[in-house]
Parts: sequence; structure tokens; C-alpha cells
Amino acid sequence: KVTVVLFVIALGVFYIKAANYSPFIPPAVTRPSGEGVLTTPLLQVFTGSSTSFGVMGVIAAASIVFFAFIGFDIVATTAEETRDPQKSLPRGIIGSLIICTILYVAVSLVVTGMLKYPKLDSAAPLADAFTGIGLTWAAKIISFGGIVGITSVIMVLLMGQTRVFFAMSRDGLIPVSLSKVHPKFGTPWRIQIVCSLVVAILAGFIPLKALSELVSVGTLFAFIVVSIGVIILRRTRPDLKRSFKTPGVPVVPILSVLACLWLIINLPLETILRFIAWLIVGFIIYFSYSRKHSRVQQAAAEDAGADAGKITAQGVKTGPSDQDSVGS
Repeated sequence: KVTVVLFVIALGVFYIKAANYSPFIPPAVTRPSGEGVLTTPLLQVFTGSSTSFGVMGVIAAASIVFFAFIGFDIVATTAEETRDPQKSLPRGIIGSLIICTILYVAVSLVVTGMLKYPKLDSAAPLADAFTGIGLTWAAKIISFGGIVGITSVIMVLLMGQTRVFFAMSRDGLIPVSLSKVHPKFGTPWRIQIVCSLVVAILAGFIPLKALSELVSVGTLFAFIVVSIGVIILRRTRPDLKRSFKTPGVPVVPILSVLACLWLIINLPLETILRFIAWLIVGFIIYFSYSRKHSRVQQAAAEDAGADAGKITAQGVKTGPSDQDSVGS
């Protein structure tokens, strides 16, 4: 996958035309009235404007393609399988983030320099850029690399998702039977099968654009929850052992929340509404099943009951004749 990306950069750089970069940021244009309010970014719905391109168009595009960065989150979900998470996780996440961001930017500059952006097919811009300049053999290599790349990404994301569900299952938030580990391979195979089936069904019946936008808003919201959780836990549970400690609290988490919120409000209104509906389904599952079966919740209830029992026992006043019966 990385080889194909480097191939695009190394070959495409020789076909860049400076004229294709003008204008570097296309001026904002009014969106066609037939597109409807549901496809308009949430921020534009509030402001009453409806435009494409421009600076706001760049931000809206960043919100939509944010799913391209969720692979870095998968590194964090493998913390339990890391020998030295305090050092390895920050290096893995930040290092890969820097490398991939540089590659993303380089590919974008090369492709838009090869072919004027209105001529690029948004469904397959890399291959289309090389087809547009007559290098069909290169386009075929890139298309093949794209298929391989997407397949590997899906496999990695499924691995990360199964680790999240594995932790939830051990806590009782979802059926504990799903956390059963394969006797030979040592992996949560039941969760893997369930996740794969659900993903296959969603991919078969929901448009790719809608899926990518849902993934982006879901991930952004998750980052907001985690950022707020860091601030709260620093105050409520300072005693927790932390393999990795986020620096600059609460400034860094607050900036993270604001950045994620800014990207969310630049997503289409229909995506926000779908996410709210999906969130409601999650709340129903949590309050109808997960909260009752959570081991953390049950342990807290038992501790509260034990404390109440101690208070009651200490508060009972007994006479001399009652001491033996109370003691027994």
C-alpha cells in the first residue's frame, strides 16, 4: 500500500503543471438549490448559507475524509498487547500520524497538479489522474494497489473493533459469551465473526459515502468523549495507574474537543441526524441491558451495600442482654 503511494508521488511529480494549482483554493460558489438542506453542512444550516469550495469547503472536506485517520486510533486499542505502552503507543501513534499525513499531502499535491481538480473522478482520483495523462498502465497498478489497501485497512479496523467489544464483553456491557477466546489462536473469534457479518451487511446495503460520513462523525464524537473523560478522571481518580499520561491537561483535551466539534458541525445535516438515531439505539441497548449486567456497576452496588451494612451495624444500640445475640 505504501509502495503504491510512493509510486504515485515518484511518477506523478514529473507530470505536474503549475497552472493546475490556480486557484489553489477554489472560490466559494452557491450550492444548487436542488441538493436540499439535508446535504448541507450543519454550520451552513445555522448560518443560512449554502456554498461549496472556498475555505469552508476545505474544512467540510476534512470532516468527511476524517475516517482516513481513524487507523491511528486502532493502535491505542492494542494497548493490552503492547509490552511497553508508555513508550510504544505514543511513538506508534504520533510517528505513523506524521508519516501518513506527509504522504496524504504529497499525493494530493501531485494528483491535483497532474490534472485540474474538476476533471478528477472523486471515486478514484489517483487512477483517474494517470488515465487523464495517458498512463493507463500506471492507473491499473494504482487500482490494484487501491483494492489491496482497502482490504488491509478493513482487516485492521475489524481487529481494533473486536478488541473494543472484547473489553465491553468482559465487563458485561454485551453478552459475556462473546468474549470467549479461541483455544488455539487466542483471539476473540466469536466477536470477530459477528463484527464481520455486521460490516458485510452494512457495506452491502448502505452507500459508501453515507458510511464514510457516519464513521467520521462517530469517531469524532468518540474522541470528544475520551478527551472529556481524561479531564474528569484526572480529578475524580488521581490514584489510577496510568501507563501513558496525557500532557497539558486540561488544555490539550479542551483543544481536542473544540477541534472535533468544529469538524462535526461541518458535516452534512443528514449525517448528524443518522448519528443521533444510531446514538439513541446505543442508549436503548445500554439502559435496557448493559447497565444491569456491567461488572463495574454490580461491584459498585455491592460496595455500596456493604458500606450501608457497616453503617447500620455501627448505628445499632444494644443493651447488655442483646450483646451475645448481636455478636453471634
